[in-house]
Amino acid sequence: MRRLALLAVLAVLTGCGITPTGVQRGGEPPTGISNGMRLYFVSDSGLRGVARHNRQLRNLDDIVKLLLAGPDAAEQRTGLSTLVYVSGSFHTSAAKNSVTLKLARDQKADWMATGQLVCSLARGHAVLKGSRPDHVQVTIVTGKRSAGPYRCPQFLSTE
Repeated sequence: MRRLALLAVLAVLTGCGITPTGVQRGGEPPTGISNGMRLYFVSDSGLRGVARHNRQLRNLDDIVKLLLAGPDAAEQRTGLSTLVYVSGSFHTSAAKNSVTLKLARDQKADWMATGQLVCSLARGHAVLKGSRPDHVQVTIVTGKRSAGPYRCPQFLSTE
């Protein structure tokens, strides 16, 4: 028992071996919007953007195809999934700060799936045209109905 008490006292006196240092400056935090392609997938806490730097983006239809394919295996292990479902053909078109997604058939609109499309298409438009993704408006046309225009920040708020 005496040895155990002695060891405890020695441990306290010697500390952890790390000597204190002064404040270390890390520089300024990053600001603004990150560059590069991002797809938005669904997580338990809402939409989460995932970088896709290794993808060659030719047009906005490629964004929809990537969303339909869903997150890769590593992304799925972190809890990401896709709610995007397109029945039939689709086509995207873009102007200065607007994107239109036309779906051939009426489909049930899910808020999170709409957010995935809006945020991913806005980011894709920014990559292709050099605009700011938070300024891009996305309209989704299904059959005879039109929804939007939406902007990505509408889907990222925590209200």
